[in-house]
Amino acid sequence: MTYDFVAIAYSLAVTAGGVLGYVKKGSLMSGMAGVVCGGLLGFGAYQTSQNPNNYYLSLGVAGVMTGVMGSRFLNSGKIMPAGLVAVLSLAMVVRYGLRWANAAKTAPPLRKD
Repeated sequence: MTYDFVAIAYSLAVTAGGVLGYVKKGSLMSGMAGVVCGGLLGFGAYQTSQNPNNYYLSLGVAGVMTGVMGSRFLNSGKIMPAGLVAVLSLAMVVRYGLRWANAAKTAPPLRKD
């Protein structure tokens, strides 16, 4: 079995960022969001490690995080943490989007009966 180390690192970074937000700023929402999203991303990393075509959960969570953290970055202008997480999330969306596009190109044609 091969491991999706990129997805694992991304999920750990999101989880650590949430925990750090809670510890440093006392933000319960940051802590909960980081642990929940990081956990979902960790499960998604497990799924993509088992089957590289099973990326839908990770794509969905990364897409939501791109939107939420991108909006927070645009409103605050702060690179840390919103800008960094938005860029990492966008990179993962592109990564999984390319995987989706590649799968669509290599799919067998539909039968016409």
